[in-house]
Amino acid sequence: MSGPRGKAMHLNRGRKPKDAGKTIKRIFSYMKGYRGHLAAVFLLVLISSAGQIAATYFLKPLFNDFILPFVGMQNPDLSAFIRMLVIMALIYASGALATFIYNRLMITVATGTLYKIRTELFSHMQKLPIRYFDTHTHGELMSRYTNDTDALRNMLSQSLVNIFSSLVTVTGVFIAMCILSPVLTVVVVLMLLLMLFIIKKLGGKSGKFFMQQQASVGKVNGYIEEMTEGQKVVKVFCHEDQSKKEFDKLNEELFEAAKGANTFASMLRPIMGNLSYMHYSITAIVGALLAITRGLDLGSLASFLQYTRSFSQPITMMSEQFNAILMALAGAERIFEMMDEKPEHDEGTVTLVYVQKDKYGDFVEVEHRTGLWAWKQINENGKVTYTQVKGDIRLNDVVFGYEENKTVLSGISLYAKPGQKIAFVGSTGAGKTTITNLLNRFYDVPDGSILYDGIPINRIKKADLRRSLSMVLQDTHLFTGTVMENIRYGRLDASDEEVIAAAKLANADSFIQHLPQGYDTLLTSDGTNLSQGQRQLLAIARAAVAEPPVLILDEATSSIDTRTEALIEKGMDKLMEGRTVFVIAHRLSTVRNSNAIMVLENGTIIERGDHDDLIEQAGKYYQLYTGMFELS
Repeated sequence: MSGPRGKAMHLNRGRKPKDAGKTIKRIFSYMKGYRGHLAAVFLLVLISSAGQIAATYFLKPLFNDFILPFVGMQNPDLSAFIRMLVIMALIYASGALATFIYNRLMITVATGTLYKIRTELFSHMQKLPIRYFDTHTHGELMSRYTNDTDALRNMLSQSLVNIFSSLVTVTGVFIAMCILSPVLTVVVVLMLLLMLFIIKKLGGKSGKFFMQQQASVGKVNGYIEEMTEGQKVVKVFCHEDQSKKEFDKLNEELFEAAKGANTFASMLRPIMGNLSYMHYSITAIVGALLAITRGLDLGSLASFLQYTRSFSQPITMMSEQFNAILMALAGAERIFEMMDEKPEHDEGTVTLVYVQKDKYGDFVEVEHRTGLWAWKQINENGKVTYTQVKGDIRLNDVVFGYEENKTVLSGISLYAKPGQKIAFVGSTGAGKTTITNLLNRFYDVPDGSILYDGIPINRIKKADLRRSLSMVLQDTHLFTGTVMENIRYGRLDASDEEVIAAAKLANADSFIQHLPQGYDTLLTSDGTNLSQGQRQLLAIARAAVAEPPVLILDEATSSIDTRTEALIEKGMDKLMEGRTVFVIAHRLSTVRNSNAIMVLENGTIIERGDHDDLIEQAGKYYQLYTGMFELS
């Protein structure tokens, strides 16, 4: 993959967190509302660890005061011994209960924190410019909501609390061991240093593979999503074998990364387990020697040996959680990077409002829909002026390129008077769709100007500008919902009657009535249960219900057969009546009745005029229309 999308994916491949401290601090900023929960978790972890340490320490009095004195004794009094066992059981039970409660609390904290992060991430995504989505693949963006958030959830709900619990346990156990036997503690520390050395070596190797594994999972998921959506194309072109080869290649990368990650990770546990057994044996031997030569009591030795198990297990757990935390922090950084992307800049101050005329003929702003729209401008002196929205669009010497040093439009100048139909004709890449992108301010114009009713469009708020425009795109997108809801997407306050009227205008009502539940038929998977033509009719109805002053049709009838196109021509004429319309079309029969036709080539207008004028000129349009030259 080349270009900006390929670069973006490459930059995210196998990354480690750049600034772990800053990322952790930012994650905790989302947990402010759970301070009480975290305080309770902190206390419960202390109780759990203290219970484990205290119960183990009870082995010393059990051996010294009860078990050893009972040896050889006839009918010993076991009441105190039983009380001691009951106390130990209660301590263990309290520790287990504390562990259960803090795990439940951390699940609440983790899910609540991720809820906030996902909400903010999605909200911010809606504010990002189109340029961001043009330079990032869908799979890459989806990985923020899936792989990265899953890794973050595991870290918050398990890894962090496990590491904290392990640290508390190790600290408490170390203190208890120092009290019981400083000499044996030295033996434990020496073995600990060996274990830490092995953890560092194996953990470092597995960490690299875990990062690669996370990136590979995202690539595999993205490819599967792409192939699932494009199965018809795959089968039409008999591309099954090639698709499988490409998938096998990605799957092989995932396999190698997962194999490396899990090989070293799985090696760590048995190595640490065997070292802990070796550690236990060495400690037992040295302890036995101390009991014989230095008088170390058996109760202290029994407690100490149990502590050695409690000492090595948390260290092993911390080593296992370390890679998970690295992956989660890298994922969190990717999430925060998306949140930190600059939102779509909007310096506009002019707004779109409903108006009606008072008895003096002046515009008065109202809240309800009147059929009259106006641009509301607040002047420097605070005076409010209203300019009726008519749909007068003018481009003056517009120069634009999606990338630096690569111009797409060169000095485009044109005008569309209110109610006129302007058509753009030209080969793919000539700049037709780019003009409509600029009208919507998906991209801003670096050179030249675009005026809307005499107002520079960069002075109009983007949301208000786009409310005054409706677009019917070649690639129709339908949302999961009923037919009624999909049409109403054009204007959310439209009544059912207005939705049905818009469908009739677009000639969609007849096929909708034949659907299983009519307008209440549920559409899923981008409306795959409808034909492409039916989907495009719904898109036209969606634009019709918005009743905009300006309409943009980007190959709006490209997927509609000639018969259906003829049927909706009158409806389209009604839809376009009184509106400024921009039409992009490869099918030249659809632009014959345009007021002006602009023929574009390499980002410039090479011919302009109505159909008869251009035919008379016998230029490029004439060649296209007569079939001497085909659009590509």
